[in-house]
Amino acid sequence: MLFDAPLPRPPRHLRAGVAHVPGFLSFDEQRGLVDQSREIARSVAGTPVAMARPVVGSGQMSVHTLSLGQFWAANPYRYVTAVGGVDAAPIPPEWSDLAQRALVAAADIAPELVPWATGEFRAEAALVNYYAPDAKMGLHVDANEESAAPVVSLSIGDEALFRIGHTEGKTKPWDDVTLMSGDLIVFGGPARRAYHGVPTIRPDTAPAGCGLREGRINITIRQVGI
Repeated sequence: MLFDAPLPRPPRHLRAGVAHVPGFLSFDEQRGLVDQSREIARSVAGTPVAMARPVVGSGQMSVHTLSLGQFWAANPYRYVTAVGGVDAAPIPPEWSDLAQRALVAAADIAPELVPWATGEFRAEAALVNYYAPDAKMGLHVDANEESAAPVVSLSIGDEALFRIGHTEGKTKPWDDVTLMSGDLIVFGGPARRAYHGVPTIRPDTAPAGCGLREGRINITIRQVGI
């Protein structure tokens, strides 16, 4: 039937430096990333680098975060290689290849990202963020990396509303986009320090076969040093 067919979701150049690539990850890749993330989380459970809800400012995030490569610490915000004598879990080598492939795909849509699609990107830190169905993330800037290299962001599980604005503050104009399981967002160039966040998760939208029954995993891969 005509109306049973999924609506087309073409790649989008949301604004200068921001590319959205729907369906970038296959279901096999999604399940593999979820399985790897779970295995890594189990390997560091009970240690100072375990997956946890970070305390930021005077509050606690609703999102659970697992740091790989380097540990993202708060109060003050910074990257460290170890906490309490325990090193952050390493980034799986294949995630570096995945990030480079993502940058090439994004650069096909957003020309501002072309300088990073040539193999110069170094995957030095990754955050695995788990959003329960009622979790959200306020507008913020990723400003703890010295590098100006783009942030590679992968979504698995429930749909999320992703919001990205400008570099001057949290006010409009914003671009809102629905991120579905397997989608890729890359932001860099003039949008590298843009405010962005996830105002809401849409429960019970995770597709069968992605590796998650509920909630959302967001994996962001970053270059930290210059």
